[in-house]
Amino acid sequence: MSGMSGAPALFVSHGSPMFAIDSGEYGEALRRFGDRIPRPAAIVVVSAHWEAPWPIRVNAAARPPLIYDFGGFPRALYELQYPAPGLPSLAAEVVHLLSENGLPALPDPRRGWDHGVWIPLRLLYPDADVPVVEVSLPIPRDPETVVRMGAALAPLRRRNVLLLGSGGIVHNLRLARLDRPDGPVDDWARQFDEWVRQRVERRERDELARYRERALHADLAVPASEHFDPLLFALGAAEEGDTTEEVASGFQFSNLSLTSLAFVPAEAEAR
Repeated sequence: MSGMSGAPALFVSHGSPMFAIDSGEYGEALRRFGDRIPRPAAIVVVSAHWEAPWPIRVNAAARPPLIYDFGGFPRALYELQYPAPGLPSLAAEVVHLLSENGLPALPDPRRGWDHGVWIPLRLLYPDADVPVVEVSLPIPRDPETVVRMGAALAPLRRRNVLLLGSGGIVHNLRLARLDRPDGPVDDWARQFDEWVRQRVERRERDELARYRERALHADLAVPASEHFDPLLFALGAAEEGDTTEEVASGFQFSNLSLTSLAFVPAEAEAR
């Protein structure tokens, strides 16, 4: 796939923080994808774990620290590092692209990377040699706003900047069976996950933006939108000629979706 004309837009369901230590088949799937596509020049990430009031915040630190924004896990998890650089010049460009598309934004020179950023990136690019810029999910927002964020930044893909949404299609920790990581999958979770995958494949942005009205079990699968919205960011960054590729699939804890999807330039698929 060398010589592709642009970078993919990618959505990952980032799963449990324990994937940083033991990621199993899911981790192998992300590693294979990271190995297979040409190394991007930089990565712009929207994570479920950075919500902030308007204007949209864009991490502009040259060396962002890691945020260990989880509790009750083994000590080893809090000792992990991911020393990739930031890229202030790209952050400034992201601020400009969002702002000129009617989405007010400003640089944030202090924010670190939450686990929705550094845990999947440790699997995709373990050498930590690709610069990363994180972008916040604004409060308040609606699904169409997040789609517009992806569309505003889509031109960066043509300069080999990977656009990454990190969240989860089905994410309801209240209903997750955390004592059964490999237990049987709940029907409601599988049905919602499949509804979303079908509409992503057909690139039905309007249907997906109206998932609360259109999809069965949306209230169970998406009790709050912060994990679903990164999918809409990646979908907004998808372009007409892209092919849709399944990067990872499956469930943890009976209903925590691991579905991860990429929008890949067709020129890349042909090689």
